[in-house]
Amino acid sequence: MHKFRLSPYLFTAPAVLLFSFTILLPIVMTFFFSFYDWNGFGTMKFIGFDNYVRAFHDHIYLLSYWHILIYIILTIFLEVFAGLFLAGLITVKLKGTSLFRVAFFTPVMLPMLVTSFMWRFVYNSDFGLLNAVLKFLHLDSWTNVWLGNPHTALYALCIVSGWSYAGFYMTIFYAGIQRIPNDIYESAYLDGATERDIFFKIKIPMIKNLVEVALTLCILGGFQGFDLFYVMTNGGPYNATEIVTTYLVKVVFTNGSIGYGSALAVVMTLVVVGVGVVLNMLKRNGNETLEY
Repeated sequence: MHKFRLSPYLFTAPAVLLFSFTILLPIVMTFFFSFYDWNGFGTMKFIGFDNYVRAFHDHIYLLSYWHILIYIILTIFLEVFAGLFLAGLITVKLKGTSLFRVAFFTPVMLPMLVTSFMWRFVYNSDFGLLNAVLKFLHLDSWTNVWLGNPHTALYALCIVSGWSYAGFYMTIFYAGIQRIPNDIYESAYLDGATERDIFFKIKIPMIKNLVEVALTLCILGGFQGFDLFYVMTNGGPYNATEIVTTYLVKVVFTNGSIGYGSALAVVMTLVVVGVGVVLNMLKRNGNETLEY
């Protein structure tokens, strides 16, 4: 009898152990290290909340959250809303839409490392494709050092992110639109509805939940960005594209400050959890309002 009672725990034990060592233990150790001044090799010195106080006085760290906010706002338009528009475009009953569907989704299949190096070539100020096209169109005054200019670097990265992930959200919305019954479209056409009316009054309202999920993924995913920023600018120029993750790497691996880096990671985790809770509350309040 005891053997059968223990069997569920024995089956789940490997997964629990794996989760504990790969997720829970690093979280606990990061929180523990955040109260110490430690470079990873020498003696650990307990300093209490000094690392957290330092974090809230670190101009670059605080500025990195502002950059994330700008990045999230722009990518909502360049990824989610652009993906919604593309999904509406490829679900119109026209010939050749399957080709566009493949073309729009292709950037999603490329590794971000490949995409980053490709767009570095596009933005190159000396022989880049973008400046070459502008010169060909006799718009020489519009040419720029796109990734070397603090005023344009962050926006240039947002465009790359939109190009990469718009197809991902397009696929999500396309799957939702495909589930809408054809009877609804036929009734709308009989009432004289145009494709624009169908898109805004039928397709979008009926995939509202998917749009909310996509917005949540985009917002929370903005805090996880790293590879695009690291490869293309590494936080430069002059910290103009510095985000929390790139700054964490510099603090821990370049400056060798394990304790301070752990404090920065804990603060970021609390911010992400807080944002997630707020988004969940807004979604819940919105659903209760609709039900009422």
